[in-house]
Amino acid sequence: MAERYVMSVDQGTNSTRCILFDHRGRLVSVAQKEHQQHFPRPGWVEHDAVEIWQNLRRIVPEALSDAGVGAEQVAAIGLANQRETTVLWDRRTGTPLSRAIVWQDTRTAPLVEDLRQRPGEAFFLARCGLPPSTYFSALRLRWLFDHVKGVEQRARDGDVLFGTMESWLIWNLTGGADGGLHITDATNASRTMLMNIRTLTWDDELLAFFGIPRSMLPEVRSSAETYGEARSLLPGVSITAALGDQQAALFGQTCFSPGEAKCTYGTGSFLLLNTGSDIVRSRHGLLTTVAYKIGDQQPVYALEGSIAVTGALVQWFRDRLGLISSAPEIETLARTVEDNGGCYIVPAFSGLFAPRWRSDARGVIVGLTSYITKGHLARAVLEATGWQTREVVDAMNADASVSLQQLKVDGGMTADNLLMQFVADVLDVPVVRPMVAETVSLGAAYAAGLAAGYWSDLEVLRRNWHRAAQWLPDMDPELREVEYDNWQRAVERSLGWVRPPRSP
Repeated sequence: MAERYVMSVDQGTNSTRCILFDHRGRLVSVAQKEHQQHFPRPGWVEHDAVEIWQNLRRIVPEALSDAGVGAEQVAAIGLANQRETTVLWDRRTGTPLSRAIVWQDTRTAPLVEDLRQRPGEAFFLARCGLPPSTYFSALRLRWLFDHVKGVEQRARDGDVLFGTMESWLIWNLTGGADGGLHITDATNASRTMLMNIRTLTWDDELLAFFGIPRSMLPEVRSSAETYGEARSLLPGVSITAALGDQQAALFGQTCFSPGEAKCTYGTGSFLLLNTGSDIVRSRHGLLTTVAYKIGDQQPVYALEGSIAVTGALVQWFRDRLGLISSAPEIETLARTVEDNGGCYIVPAFSGLFAPRWRSDARGVIVGLTSYITKGHLARAVLEATGWQTREVVDAMNADASVSLQQLKVDGGMTADNLLMQFVADVLDVPVVRPMVAETVSLGAAYAAGLAAGYWSDLEVLRRNWHRAAQWLPDMDPELREVEYDNWQRAVERSLGWVRPPRSP
């Protein structure tokens, strides 16, 4: 009998990937395609949902043919996706009503300020575990109602569907306008500001507050169960998992026990700490989120620290400043100097996320003197990621009953040894990277394979995890605190840059 595989679709901020994994959790083939980033105005970030669906249609056959595998050898499909990115589409034609509004987009900032005043953070935290922020989907949905003519009425008439990227792709995969499934999972629903964090169902008070009709929302399902079969691309293959990308990475890193944490270093960086069945209310600027829910088991929760700009700072250094021609060159350039020369970069391009949540902040470079070279700037770029991680870990240690003992890492930036050593140094804990760097994809595959019976239990998945690299802290404690103090002073200078518009 031919070997069977699990297919993982990772629909990310910059590209969509399709990966086949075997029973030992090893990557068998990968196909990837980037999609265009649209920046129509300062602070606005958009994607074309149709382009993303077309890309998926191209890469699925490519991943199969590269592995020499037929669709009948795919045991199950799991999806991971960029979270909070908001798509509205016509129920009858499948045509999006506008471009998708991406999680990084800050156009809803004025609305956030209004919500902080009235009804206030406590109203939202009690229901969905999230503070008002430009980050979450409900505010984008409200913005589309307020700014795209006729959308709200059409939604009330039942003609419009809302979803994050996994909902959009599953709907298309399972038939689209011809009976496609309109579903989401608890991890993605927990990022909308519309789901009750305890019941894992859409919350009547939040829907009423934002004025969102329930009929346009997808059905909330668990992260790993049989949703239905694909009708296009892979006819007859079961779709059995969906998770937000960061929760998928936590799952792929096998952080199944309370106190285990991972950080994914991508466009932004996301640190998740498993808190088990406890809904831990953060008092230090972290988010309470659903980590995963397997079938009809109890949900597992997490604390999350979301950092808006890490890898995106390296891209900016490359594409906007032209100081390097490829991302890996930043490490080489940073190694031309011993330290940052007194220079710090705070990349608050779209405000600051955890633990500060300041949409009025903007990026600053401080400590510039005529001594500073592009090498010092390169080092400051990398150090910005380290210090932002430290701020989040400090908040986690303050909120959780146990302090972090080690950090599992993944994502593209973990290839940078200088950066990973710096993270270990500023956190003062070991940093470890697994053999399979594609943990987002692996997590979606693991959840799908569990639901389909391809893997029997979590213990089998734990045994698949193997360490590829480790960095141990090696920084003078006094230097660490002096530098951290400098970083925090730099952050203070980024705050309050965007002023509210003057009333007439």
